Amino acid sequence: MPVQTSRRPQSLEPGSPGWVPPIVPTQPGPGGRGPGGGKKRTKRKDPLWAKLTVIFGAVLMMTSGLAIVGSKAVIGQATGNIAQRNLLGDAGKTNAEGGNSLEGPIDMLLLGVDARERWAADDVRSDTIIILHIPASHDQAYLISIPRDTEARIPAFEKSGYRGGTDKINAAFQIGARNGGGWEGGAQLMAKTIKSMTGISFDGAAIINFGGFKNVIDALGTVRICVSHEVPSHHMSIVDGKPMWNADAKKTGKSYKPVVHKKGCKEMEGWEALDYARQRYGLPNSDYDRQQNQQQLIKAMAKKATDKGMLTNPIKLNQLIKAAGKAFILDTGGVPIADFIFTLKGVSGNDLVTLRTNGGTYSPNADHTKESLNELSMDMFKAVKEDKLADFVVANPNVLSTRK
Repeated sequence: MPVQTSRRPQSLEPGSPGWVPPIVPTQPGPGGRGPGGGKKRTKRKDPLWAKLTVIFGAVLMMTSGLAIVGSKAVIGQATGNIAQRNLLGDAGKTNAEGGNSLEGPIDMLLLGVDARERWAADDVRSDTIIILHIPASHDQAYLISIPRDTEARIPAFEKSGYRGGTDKINAAFQIGARNGGGWEGGAQLMAKTIKSMTGISFDGAAIINFGGFKNVIDALGTVRICVSHEVPSHHMSIVDGKPMWNADAKKTGKSYKPVVHKKGCKEMEGWEALDYARQRYGLPNSDYDRQQNQQQLIKAMAKKATDKGMLTNPIKLNQLIKAAGKAFILDTGGVPIADFIFTLKGVSGNDLVTLRTNGGTYSPNADHTKESLNELSMDMFKAVKEDKLADFVVANPNVLSTRK
């Protein structure tokens, strides 16, 4: 049996050098302040890892060839003392699978949470679960979403005292975060669950706070989003021409109406793009449409950054890095970030391919209480593991996302 490589960063004890406290990023309101646009909260110091990359694996914004600012030596110097979190535990690639070598295919687990500041670390589920696959050629990137309601066998997890059981896959994050496991434990159990289900081991992982994306989009200016189906917002309303969370809109005592995302392509500000990416009620395929919309948002952010020269302008780049500081928690499996960045320098936003599981619609399990992954989806994950995804997509074009 292969022996697990020791490349994974160890979980650090509170107070030890390089320790980063459990993070629950703040969710800003539509105006960039707290929900409802109230008084600004005291800013937390940006997590150190945020200074080494803008959005790293999720949008590949630092991996666009000559768009990289500075040499590898400069990036390495700037990131040399940055602590990383262990988000994968024993779900990282073994020595037999390539260990920490970046010469072969690269697989990253991206977990999206929609956390509010008032929520405890163990009261958050990861409703967005995406596998980022980069083939050994390092010239393409694929995003594959796993439905949040997928029935999964969640393995035992000593850190949180969980003995194992069956639940919806999005529960794995919350279960791993219990009893002091925090978001690090949540990510580790999620990675372990997905590895058990699909056989895929990972090179790295990121926890993405989709609420934190607002500031990143605002730093970009806007992103171009094509709305496929008109949908009223389940979360936000318009009061006196301004967007507000529904709860805050009610408190004003004024008349309000829901935000409506109309069909068509347009440039969206941060609050609008994030609100659209959150919607599932009122869409024909509910969470499956939301999965595609979130993939579309990630791709739109990547294209905006790489197409408009954002990464070649040090001032704009610095603004983007600051904005991203509260949006991500990162793990590159102990590999220096500079190595990761330069390994992926041939991949840009235009090379990002978004894929669908279950044909983009519901696939209920036997008792219709959860979902299952159909045979084609399981074959797709097998193709990821074997680094044959490009051939699989050519043979099965219906797995491609319908979003532009």
